[in-house]
Amino acid sequence: MFFHITMEKDLLLLPQNFGPNLKEHLQQKLVQKMEGSCSGRYGFVICVTDVLDTGKGKIREGAGLVTFPMKFQAIVFRPFKGEVLDAKVVKVNKLGFFAEVGPLLVFVSKHLIPKDMRFEAQTNPPSYVSQISDEQPMRITLGSEVRLKLIGTRVDATEIFAIGSIKEDYLGVIS
Repeated sequence: MFFHITMEKDLLLLPQNFGPNLKEHLQQKLVQKMEGSCSGRYGFVICVTDVLDTGKGKIREGAGLVTFPMKFQAIVFRPFKGEVLDAKVVKVNKLGFFAEVGPLLVFVSKHLIPKDMRFEAQTNPPSYVSQISDEQPMRITLGSEVRLKLIGTRVDATEIFAIGSIKEDYLGVIS
């Protein structure tokens, strides 16, 4: 889920940024560029915790730019198949619902929702409702919190996609 790892990144810097505050400027640019980004290899970069090394810059011929290799530590969020997560529902439709787990968007298909829950399109907003005997109905609607299990992830170069399920024991609506 969350990992503290060492990463490397090459930063381009314009000549007007050279001066006595060069290292501070490089660190600010690194934080700005990396925090909130997604790498297919490492996952979502949550926070840069430490800059370990700022290498010597190399001038790019003809452009006047300088490339600085940066080595740093960061906290990353990397989801795995089989992981159980708490999520907030952001969209509900007849095919299932979408839920957010921080920066990750998870789709839960209607086939991965328990059979006793049915889709009610006429409610505003639409929802999945379960009525079990005398108890108050469980409702999955916009803003609901659910506990789900990731059954699959797909990683692109700059994005991570996930499919979840609430069909097992101890999964489903939290509040």
